[in-house]
Amino acid sequence: MTTRFPVLWVLAMALWASLVAPSHAEPDPRDEYVIVTGGPSLMEWEQFRREEHRHDKWWGNFVRTARIRIDQLKKYHQGGINITWLVYRPGYERRAGEDGQPLIENIESVRDKYGVRLVWFRNGAEIINYLNDGQNRRQLKVGGFEYFGHSNKYCWTFDYSNEILGASKAFLHERDLKNIKRGVFARNAFCKSWGCHSGESFVKAFKKATGVEMIGAIGKTDYSKTYQLILPFLSSPGGRWTS
Repeated sequence: MTTRFPVLWVLAMALWASLVAPSHAEPDPRDEYVIVTGGPSLMEWEQFRREEHRHDKWWGNFVRTARIRIDQLKKYHQGGINITWLVYRPGYERRAGEDGQPLIENIESVRDKYGVRLVWFRNGAEIINYLNDGQNRRQLKVGGFEYFGHSNKYCWTFDYSNEILGASKAFLHERDLKNIKRGVFARNAFCKSWGCHSGESFVKAFKKATGVEMIGAIGKTDYSKTYQLILPFLSSPGGRWTS
């Protein structure tokens, strides 16, 4: 019993987090809700890691979690919400070649099913450009901003182990957040990074740059229960969400 309890507790907390997640969707649905999805690792590189340290055996970890969140938001707002989905295209193009699957078409099918706006991006600067000028921000504020993908305490790493083992060439570093224009976000915007370690530095830099709080994880997050429609949950001893 003592060995099973921590596992049962983690799963129970993960399920609870998924069930209550829609209560976070308080921003005005007339604002724009932006969800960012990073790319998966390549098994070409992951094969060199020990089994317990490998990432993304399945290509769709970050796509599926974004889809879960989109579905939650749509249901919570009874379909009346403006969602834009930014996806790191090069990572899925490379993984499609490795897996021999039409991953770009698979992602576009999620767009079509939920009626969201899909915007492909290739680097962190394009995310900032979209936040600043993708819409008329005097008329349409960003009311929600969430990220699903790899990260460390200082940056979102969109192609972690996708081009180079254990490294990333495409990222959004906390030092670049100062380029986000003030006034992009609604005052009550809900912002969350679902990647590992973002709560250790990145979210503080985001608040300093934008004036808006972002929730991030102290420690690691786990995407292994996406097939059960469970959003990423904390997996490090002593891990917690913070802003």
